[in-house]
Amino acid sequence: MPADEHPENHPVANGLRTDHPIPDLPFVDDSHIPVDDSEAIEAIGRNRGEGMWGREDRCPGGGWTAFTTDPVRHDLAWTVRWHPGRGRSVTLWRDDCAAPVHDAMWLRDPAPLLFRVGGYWYDGATWYRPAQVWDPASEEYVRRPVPMAVTVTAAELLKVGGDAGRGTVATITEFSPGSPGPGRWADDLALWAARRQVGALPLAECVVNVTAPELAGDRLVSATELAAIGGIAPSTLRAYISRGEEQVPEPQAVIGGRSAWSRPVAEEWAEQRRRENAAETVAVNHGGADMHPGTAEVCGRFERIFYSALWENPGRRKRWALRWRDQAAVRDIAAGLAWYVAADVAPSTDRGIVPAADLADTIRHAILHEFAVQQDPGRESPFYGITAPVARMLDWLIRHNPDSAQRAIGELIGDAERGLEIPREVTERSLRLSLDLPSSKLDAERRREFLSRAFTPQATPGD
Repeated sequence: MPADEHPENHPVANGLRTDHPIPDLPFVDDSHIPVDDSEAIEAIGRNRGEGMWGREDRCPGGGWTAFTTDPVRHDLAWTVRWHPGRGRSVTLWRDDCAAPVHDAMWLRDPAPLLFRVGGYWYDGATWYRPAQVWDPASEEYVRRPVPMAVTVTAAELLKVGGDAGRGTVATITEFSPGSPGPGRWADDLALWAARRQVGALPLAECVVNVTAPELAGDRLVSATELAAIGGIAPSTLRAYISRGEEQVPEPQAVIGGRSAWSRPVAEEWAEQRRRENAAETVAVNHGGADMHPGTAEVCGRFERIFYSALWENPGRRKRWALRWRDQAAVRDIAAGLAWYVAADVAPSTDRGIVPAADLADTIRHAILHEFAVQQDPGRESPFYGITAPVARMLDWLIRHNPDSAQRAIGELIGDAERGLEIPREVTERSLRLSLDLPSSKLDAERRREFLSRAFTPQATPGD
């Protein structure tokens, strides 16, 4: 399951009625949990007492998932994932892990059926690597299939061996998370198979594990190699892991007490880290410090302006003399410098910090797009909504460059009328309502007066 390297975030046992046992985990009797009914599972823990909770949800692609705090052991919780054609996974967790595990099961499309080897997941047809690389366009993690993945079933493992007579199944009261099992897991698996009910999923369809070339032991990378792939020092990686930071992926194996990762997982973690730090690709050095190029341009611009104002202006230069160093003189200089900045934020030309004309066109197109997506051919709207970010930018433009804002509003009214057949009064009402922002720094009276001049002239004055 998606989790960090800490063992307390891992499943602690298989439920006896699971169809898909997790390798090397003990089996615990789950007969006191209604694993066939999601609503009944939720009802066990939801609002039943302090420290208890439960929830159930439908899964994209079919079936459901549910979890509940165990009614006897409130430090433990059960999760159940059921699919109509693929059976169910019943797993025991520490109670505080159940909710995130539940969300990992149903907040993807298609929803995973099960997880193995440090976050590799299976949807019933394909194995995928752990979800790490985020696609902002689809607002989903990229699904990357595992090449040449082979599903290992219970039937295949039982052919190798296992003595049900020596297997064990713990009760919930006697179970101790993390304690070593009394025997071989192959024997426990044989006992689980022997106690399966009539009509249960065939053993040949019970998924236990996955193998793939990239998961072979000689292809896994160490923590030192993972750090190198991620472009950080091994000590930094250890700090990330100990603090649960930077979404360090789960290891795919622990060999000799040391964690090991598949190389593709390590590379995809590094890929996501690079994507999250796209700003570093355009950083420039200015005055000995790395900064965004736009910031450097503004710094350089005002460095030249301030130098000229303070040193090359004879009237100000003399103020460096001691007799001019008083509060009023400093305040006067500060006011003068502030004016340079204020005048350069969004001037009428596009030579300032903010290109006002380009911003005005961007706002106009954004509002037209919002109008277009809200249009209903069968209904006339009295007004159209404008999202708060766009409305705030129009409010900003009115305050900083009202000439550009006035032109944008006039063009917007015409574009909406000609291109979208939206009456002028509807566009004007939409703008008026959207600009009534609690965050606006322009008082209502000034805003009304501005809009009265920016909106369509009335056919008869006074109408």
